[in-house]
Amino acid sequence: MILTTTAAVEGKPVHQYLGIVTGEVIVGANIFKDLFAGIRDIVGGRAGAYESTLRDARKEAFAELEAEASAKGANAVIGIDIDYEVIGKEGSMLMVTVSGTAVRI
Repeated sequence: MILTTTAAVEGKPVHQYLGIVTGEVIVGANIFKDLFAGIRDIVGGRAGAYESTLRDARKEAFAELEAEASAKGANAVIGIDIDYEVIGKEGSMLMVTVSGTAVRI
């Protein structure tokens, strides 16, 4: 399946629009990751634990988006938007959402 943030796939006309599809993932921040991320921020290193969590959440959100598009009979999703939000008490959770338009090209 083709997944793109652009409004079209170059050289491949859209034959059918199948609707908006989404993928949402909410992950909680781990207290130990918070502690080590804070230490790394102080000494100037990268927060690898957060980067890994963010990468995994994004991959899972894209997998949900692709599964929903496939269930609609799509072979591509165009116009994908990726959003990140911190939610929960004191920003204790991260929400990753992806949305786009399922199409047949």
